[in-house]
Amino acid sequence: MDASNLRSFRENRVTVLPGWLMFPLLFVLLVGDIAVIIYSLTLTLRPDLEGREFWWIFVPAVVALAAIIALLMGFFTLQPNEGRVLILFGAYKGTVRESGFHWGNPFYTRSPKGSALSVQPRNPARYKISLRARTLNGEKLKVNDKRGNPIEIAAVIVWRVNDTAQAAFDVDDYEKYVQTQSETSLRHIASAYAYDDGEGDEITLRSGVDEISQALRRELQERLDKAGVIVDEARLTHLAYAPEIAQAMLRRQQAEAVIAARQKIVHGAVSMVEMALKDLAEKQVVVLDDERKAAMVSNLMVVLCGESEVHPVINTGTLYN
Repeated sequence: MDASNLRSFRENRVTVLPGWLMFPLLFVLLVGDIAVIIYSLTLTLRPDLEGREFWWIFVPAVVALAAIIALLMGFFTLQPNEGRVLILFGAYKGTVRESGFHWGNPFYTRSPKGSALSVQPRNPARYKISLRARTLNGEKLKVNDKRGNPIEIAAVIVWRVNDTAQAAFDVDDYEKYVQTQSETSLRHIASAYAYDDGEGDEITLRSGVDEISQALRRELQERLDKAGVIVDEARLTHLAYAPEIAQAMLRRQQAEAVIAARQKIVHGAVSMVEMALKDLAEKQVVVLDDERKAAMVSNLMVVLCGESEVHPVINTGTLYN
């Protein structure tokens, strides 16, 4: 199918007559028409007319009654942040966004049962679309990151309908469309970044949460523009290694943490030994040759870097005995 043949719609905001103006007018017409029908029926009781006056009053009154009843079907209400799409015999006429009690053409289409445009899909309702912000709390997805490691990831999406015409006519069911595209975008973002341990300044899923969330929002917005949907926020809510590799990755992370801690300990110990030798030399507390310095450095490194408690040995003899 050639997608270029598909027509893209844009919302056209229109206004309709206020319901509180049309209701008393139609009510007066209804009561008056019923009175005319009753009057025409009373004419049949007059023998001098022989029914001549009855037909030319009764028939138009009955036709007018049917028309008034049809006009009474044009009333509808809109809540705040709600819009109604007006469709007349298959043609889009515009969208009403003002909340309140309204009256429009009674021939504006009603949505069929189960339509995506219905506020309550199980009940026949007019073409109403909520404009309120909605939250899509996505399920956990198992995907492979940039390095092929299986991970679990989930996100929450805050979205709202901006163009009711696009939501109604450019996609089949805009709610399912948002859900499907959100899952697709999340999978794509997760596979484009590594879980952690990026090279250099590389952004990873674990360390660059804000950057990943912004990238997810941008990609979602590009996908959902077709449905007239605006993405207000997209943020990761769950990120973890898949259970089958979680233990192995945990051991790797623990090993990396131990190595990093050891590096800091060694660096600190070297600095302390250097400072001790420098202070001893400057203050001339003791003069050590290279061999004694090496022994002192070895002992200090053992004391500073060792994990077990140190038990010092006190030398009560000479310096070299």
